[in-house]
Amino acid sequence: MPKEYSDIGLIGLAVMGQNLALNIADHGFQISVYNRTTEKVDKFVAENPATPGGIVGTKTLKDFVKSLAKPRKMIILVQAGKGTDAVIDGLVPLLDQGDIVIDGGNALWTDTIRREKALKEKGLRFIGSGVSGGEEGARFGPALMPGGDKAAYKELEKIWNAIAAKVDKKTGKPLLGATAGKPVKGGVPCATYIGENGAGHYVKMVHNGIEYGDMQMICEAYAIMKGVLGMKAPEMGEVFSQWNKGALDSFLIEITADILKQKDPVTKKPLVDIILDTAGQKGTGKWTSVNALDMGVPAPTIAESVFARCLSAVKDERVAASKILKGPKAKKYTGSKKALLEAIHDALYCSKICSYAQGFQLMREAQKEYGWKLNFGQIAQIWRGGCIIRAAFLQKITEAFRGNPKLANLLLDPYFNKTIQKAQDNWRKVVALAVQNGISVPTFSSALAYYDGYRAERTPANLLQGQRDYFGAHTYERVDQKRGKFFHIDWPKANRPQIAM
Repeated sequence: MPKEYSDIGLIGLAVMGQNLALNIADHGFQISVYNRTTEKVDKFVAENPATPGGIVGTKTLKDFVKSLAKPRKMIILVQAGKGTDAVIDGLVPLLDQGDIVIDGGNALWTDTIRREKALKEKGLRFIGSGVSGGEEGARFGPALMPGGDKAAYKELEKIWNAIAAKVDKKTGKPLLGATAGKPVKGGVPCATYIGENGAGHYVKMVHNGIEYGDMQMICEAYAIMKGVLGMKAPEMGEVFSQWNKGALDSFLIEITADILKQKDPVTKKPLVDIILDTAGQKGTGKWTSVNALDMGVPAPTIAESVFARCLSAVKDERVAASKILKGPKAKKYTGSKKALLEAIHDALYCSKICSYAQGFQLMREAQKEYGWKLNFGQIAQIWRGGCIIRAAFLQKITEAFRGNPKLANLLLDPYFNKTIQKAQDNWRKVVALAVQNGISVPTFSSALAYYDGYRAERTPANLLQGQRDYFGAHTYERVDQKRGKFFHIDWPKANRPQIAM
């Protein structure tokens, strides 16, 4: 028998919504569901009649709200933007003070700040929660990044901890979950309160930006294996399988191995060779890059991964350009294949470190901008399981911030510093080899440029600032004076460009 009132409700029964609802019900919580298309509600309830917590279908928003225990907790999983606003507008007249609205979509953090403020003025509480892990994560254990009213999250915390992915407390390794096809109990949940108003959705956005970088780096490793070593997809798949047993152990490396080994059911050729080389995007990587520019935080590797997708999209132009624009002639690689594969591995790992360093620097700056108090060790910890970027590597980030919560940059942590010192010769070799062979490696090369720029005591920006002062009187600081004191020189008028008035 269903309880009189459900523990929580969910609006939006697309695949993510259905899977999250089933995850919640599997953990013993009764959940009410609503969808604008009522047939979808009826079908979903009929197909899932025997969950531990129970699923209650509702026909109208009014019935949905009435079915929930007070203070009501309602998850919205609809199209981000106007779709979310429309649902909130429909809910507000039906709610009582203290009710909790949870946006589980990929919302822009500034929208979350706006919504939280508007609902607070009406006596309602709002949580913007990042949900990462895709459809399987939603079903069996995602990484959850909630931000907003802390007291409201305390009332949601029991459910969020129950449905989140779990990792081993000592090793940080994910416990069986989505891969086993069943929910997990025990372990450390991949969910934690992130911070006020839009903090949860902001951290989820940066997560997605880092994800863009991870994926592009893997593609560049693949491109070098194929372009320089002439390796076939199944052989590359075996290499990635081996890499997944070491420092690069991660979900994305694991699925890359599976993809490369997969045959096309139609042609029986490697499926990866049949897939068209154009990549899509949903915008969160772009948001991360734009925000980095707005904040003045260097995040070139994340930005280059977005631009790589943009470049992939102009397929017809690239095909035409390939017939006109010529690069270096292909040369047969005569060195050690084993040594080069090891070098590619190191280039991938070093680039990954730099990409994450950029993401965490961006979050550090955002907390100053918005008055948040972010716990970077906990953020890395909840990314160890459930989410798309889950990786053994994240345990090292957790340990880095646990050892030094005020760490300015991951590159300064002893482990990451030692790792790059050991591997950077291989990293440089791979970038140089790619350039010599005309293979585009934007994330490998931008990560290396970031590393060299960050470690430089002096950059050529002194010349740049001289240029700015010359044509625009933007002033400059001096090396022999205190910082914050600005100067301008009267440059030779004869050498100035004549500007028509």
